[in-house]
Amino acid sequence: MTTMPAPIESYALLSNCRTAALVSDAGSIDWLCLPRYDAASIFGALLGDEEHGRWSLRPADPEATAARRYDGDTFVLVTRWTTSTGVADVIEFLPIDEDVVVRRVVGVEGTVAFESELRLRFDYARALPWVRQIGDDDAAAVLLAIAGPDAVVVRGPRLRPDGTTHRGSFTARPGTTVDSVLAWDRSYHPHPVACDVDTALDATRRWWTEWASRVEGHGRWADHVMRSMLVLRALTHPDTGGIVAAATTSLPEDPGGSRNWDYRFVWLRDAALTLEAYLAHGYTAAAERWRGWLLRAVAGDPADVQIMYGLGGERDLPERELTSLPGYRGSAPVRIGNGAVDQYQGDVIGEVLVALEAARLAGVAETPSSWSLQRALLAQVVEWVDRPDHGIWEMRGDLHHFTHSRAMVWAALDRGVRAVREHGLEGDADVWERLRDRVRAEIDATGVDAAGGHFTQHDTTDEVDASLLLLPLVGFCAADDPRMLATVARIERDLLRDGFVMRYRTAAGTDGLPGDEHPFLACSFWLVEQYAATGRIDDATRLMDRLCAVANGVGLLSEEYDPATGHHIGNTPQALSHLALVGAADALAGHVGRAAHRT
Repeated sequence: MTTMPAPIESYALLSNCRTAALVSDAGSIDWLCLPRYDAASIFGALLGDEEHGRWSLRPADPEATAARRYDGDTFVLVTRWTTSTGVADVIEFLPIDEDVVVRRVVGVEGTVAFESELRLRFDYARALPWVRQIGDDDAAAVLLAIAGPDAVVVRGPRLRPDGTTHRGSFTARPGTTVDSVLAWDRSYHPHPVACDVDTALDATRRWWTEWASRVEGHGRWADHVMRSMLVLRALTHPDTGGIVAAATTSLPEDPGGSRNWDYRFVWLRDAALTLEAYLAHGYTAAAERWRGWLLRAVAGDPADVQIMYGLGGERDLPERELTSLPGYRGSAPVRIGNGAVDQYQGDVIGEVLVALEAARLAGVAETPSSWSLQRALLAQVVEWVDRPDHGIWEMRGDLHHFTHSRAMVWAALDRGVRAVREHGLEGDADVWERLRDRVRAEIDATGVDAAGGHFTQHDTTDEVDASLLLLPLVGFCAADDPRMLATVARIERDLLRDGFVMRYRTAAGTDGLPGDEHPFLACSFWLVEQYAATGRIDDATRLMDRLCAVANGVGLLSEEYDPATGHHIGNTPQALSHLALVGAADALAGHVGRAAHRT
């Protein structure tokens, strides 16, 4: 009998900032890609069932109950299992700087019989590894699995073959500790050496705790801000500086449908917004690392700039469909790569330049190469100033002059002007200023509905779009501009579903895709910011509380939420959801967003 993956909200994240494991509340690691987020999966049950790879470790008692928490401000997960015979803790983590998964069982009371089931399926379940025992002592059993370039060594209680599955059992008692450790390396390298679990656990706790010690919380939402900042750090590669949009691929926006995308890449927009969250909380070193990543990724002709790259700055991200994974609860196809890499999205350069200005204002000094890059990007904005685009939501329908994209073109030119006039940098400020003012006039003329007085999704519709909530945050207009107030009223009328905000009305047909989707969590947090900025504090507080209540038991948010079922929807954990939470909490604490220095 096959087992479906758990609800998306049932998963906790383990991370070493290079990759992540998703652990269900039933004790199963159902998603793991090594050594990077965008590598092929070793455990892929999240997008199929147990036959696509998983590692289950839980009490044998089917009636056992679990309570989970992170160990303070870390990604060390502690699950307390209670059975009819006893209590035991499972402590699991990914050590920093190692391609290792540690699962430690500690007896607390009585006795608890545990069962371990290991199903290794390399390369998105396309490669069944050759597995053999290379240890003789039951107390130090070693399992070696090899397929192509990948090798895994598992140390711990002996696992015995059962077809293509390996099973083991042991009993936890008070005062006993049982460690199971999975280590990955290239198959042509020497086998990974044993991990000193005590040392790795102490170092991992210390690393996360020290990083988190500078995060400032905000009142009743402080815990959510802390966890969100930790998620953003978990999604930021420590060597390259690249920031992935989410830990997963192909978790559906429309369960059972085809809106399934690979988010394990660095979107310039999402990374720029994450950078601003870092800067707002004093993490200027992250800005320098990401700027270095940006310089490497977009090096060359600015006309070749992409909206997304690989974690190391890779450009080749072709979208393919996998037949080896049937999809989350049958939501097919499963995709790797992302076809949106070839889209033109007019807001992206503006997002980058707004973030780099924020870094400049935070005291991150410009270098000759960093400002040269920005000038080159501005030259590209000038060349493409009238070009229609796919928009922030990566529409796969017709191109348009999306109002949000046009406002970000305005923002790009505005930041160029300010860099010259306010910071003494060299550039064509007069040219940029003329174009900036022209773009504003065009938005005023074609991006506002004459009858309703609200900003529109694009220049040939009266529909609204939640991305319009970002216009005040980049300084295009004031939050209490009559057009913004009318836009909010229209969003409340057309885009609210059970108190949460949709990106846009899919029924309008703009995105060129079949099916529907669910409220997009980041959009609801943007509405919190708008409410706070216009003095609707009670409305902002109620919506913020409603949104924070959506977070799962360990504080994680996916991309979307289904208020009818209470289920998380889409890839998880989602950087955009968490950085929007931080922005909303900051706004409720009195900060007014990305254009705060303008007021």
